Amino acid sequence: MRIEDLVLVSVDDHVVEPPDLFDNHLPAKWKDKAPTVVTRQDGTDVWFYEGQELPNIGLNAVSGRPPEEYGIDPTAFSEMRPGCYDIHKRVEDMNANGVLGSMCFPSFPQFCGQLFARTEDKDQALALLQAYNDWHIDEWCGTYPGRFIPLALPALWDPEVAAAEIRRVAAKGCHAVTFSENPEKLGYPSFHNEHWDPFWAACSDEGVVVCLHIGSSSQLVITSVEAPINVMITLQPMNIVQAASDVLWSRVLQEFPSLRFALSEGGIGWIPYFLERVDYVYKHHRAWTGHDLGMLPSELFAERFVTCFIDDAFGLASRRFLNLDMVTWECDYPHSDSTWPNSPELLWEAMSRAEMTDEEIDKVTHRNAMRIFSYDPFSVLGGRERCTVGALRAQATEAGVDTEVRSMGTPPPRPEQPIRIIDLAERAMGGGKKPA
Repeated sequence: MRIEDLVLVSVDDHVVEPPDLFDNHLPAKWKDKAPTVVTRQDGTDVWFYEGQELPNIGLNAVSGRPPEEYGIDPTAFSEMRPGCYDIHKRVEDMNANGVLGSMCFPSFPQFCGQLFARTEDKDQALALLQAYNDWHIDEWCGTYPGRFIPLALPALWDPEVAAAEIRRVAAKGCHAVTFSENPEKLGYPSFHNEHWDPFWAACSDEGVVVCLHIGSSSQLVITSVEAPINVMITLQPMNIVQAASDVLWSRVLQEFPSLRFALSEGGIGWIPYFLERVDYVYKHHRAWTGHDLGMLPSELFAERFVTCFIDDAFGLASRRFLNLDMVTWECDYPHSDSTWPNSPELLWEAMSRAEMTDEEIDKVTHRNAMRIFSYDPFSVLGGRERCTVGALRAQATEAGVDTEVRSMGTPPPRPEQPIRIIDLAERAMGGGKKPA
């Protein structure tokens, strides 16, 4: 196989929602309640909802910018590549990167729709959430059939309502939902509570994968607010181990034997030791802890957890310790960790170093994602030969897609000391004001 022959499906990218998001999908009764984009006097754009500014219009949507301009910015649509929020430009950027399919996590509503869950009027909350899901499925994904894997937001505030919404979106062809890596941190019952059973049942019945994205608990696991930001960036993917352990030892996998969870943007290199550890714990401690899983925890993990990586050569080299049928790849466009526009080259290097076979490569790059998320682009787009890195990049070349790195403004002054977590948090959480 050559790089040009790869088929790439990314199970973790991000959409910066456009200002007209709610125009075509919200009932007239709720039109005046919809979030709107406001341009402030300083030229920055913000979403405005229920009298409050939301903190950031396009958190870390920095693809195409020089690394010295990375951060929590941009703060305006004009500072982003149009592919962040324009579906037509997004597909062009996917083509330029040789990426066939993409699953896009939300931005301004937060990873699992916390914004709508905090809305006091729950009828309004549901109307907005359903409008968002309809926009995402019918408009964002539907504009280019075969290019996207739909991903729904859940109705966090009521598991029965959440279950009904799962069944509604599944009927529209959506088989993935984003959920919190730790709902207790959002003020809801934990994975260990029966509270969520109607939701789990609906996801299980409809074959909907529950995606636990890092950061979806609205809290970052940090060592200290004074630590350099590199500490957080280093630990962030591996911190998904907490959600993995929480779900693995919960009652959920026992009660719902066909339910699957995806550890989105969590990497895979840490998993072999984790599996060794949970098996050790099970064998050495179950006599007094009372756990009976019916199989080794590592076996249960292999069956029920979808694992996801961006750039993880060590994880690929350690694949014999994983269930390779559940390993998937991510691009993370347009965030700073993304490998765009050189994903094929970087992934190819890692797979070559790991001496992967063509069959193993096909599993990790696209076949697993297609099976797990009920995604069948080949039948829509006319076969594999039209879906390869080479074919898609040829389209981008013909369309003149520009992938050159370009500054989106004056780079911030280089700090005298490494940026700390507290410095970034203060900038990111500067909202909560009426627009100037």
